[in-house]
Amino acid sequence: MTVNWIDFTPWTALGGGLLIGLAAAMFVLFNGRIAGISGILGGLLRPVPGELGWRIAFLLGLVAAPFVYTLAAPLPAMHIDAGTGTLIAAGLLVGIGTRYGAGCTSGHGVCGLARGSARSLAATLGFMGAGFATVFIVRHLLA
Repeated sequence: MTVNWIDFTPWTALGGGLLIGLAAAMFVLFNGRIAGISGILGGLLRPVPGELGWRIAFLLGLVAAPFVYTLAAPLPAMHIDAGTGTLIAAGLLVGIGTRYGAGCTSGHGVCGLARGSARSLAATLGFMGAGFATVFIVRHLLA
């Protein structure tokens, strides 16, 4: 993926971070649940009565958000420097990691750290470290 650094501003990043934090806080206040995407999606695989509707609504909101964004501004251009096989392998590895880590970046990195969870700190350090190591190996050792 290539980032267009010319159009990047700290204000858009700050605004996005504030929106994510606000949404996560509202979700825990109104629903009593952590906004961890892997857990919300995983709950659809073994649905519990009364939980199917909000899970589907949450995921539909994630899918609809870029379309709503286009009403205000065009979506930024994106270019991914990876083949289909690499993307599939990466997706599977992330999925396996979220199961072993009992959560994903949103559940641990956003919500868990905000709650002061030691388990979330360990998970976040683990997946961030793995990401740093992967980028270093792929871009500097294998390139």
